[in-house]
Amino acid sequence: MRVTPGARRDAVAIADDGVRLHVTAPPADGAANDAVLRLLAAALGVAPSRLTLLRGAAARIKLVGVALD
Repeated sequence: MRVTPGARRDAVAIADDGVRLHVTAPPADGAANDAVLRLLAAALGVAPSRLTLLRGAAARIKLVGVALD
């Protein structure tokens, strides 16, 4: 998924090239990563604790794992 930190509002969009997330949190001290996990969890209807950032902690392209159990 592609993430845009510092956006005007939080949003999840499906685009031709994949999922795009826009978060209002700044890209500092992991704030945007935390916001991404919370926003994605809300969109999927799961607890944020079920999501894990697998790749892309310092990049716009991120890979997130979802624990189903």
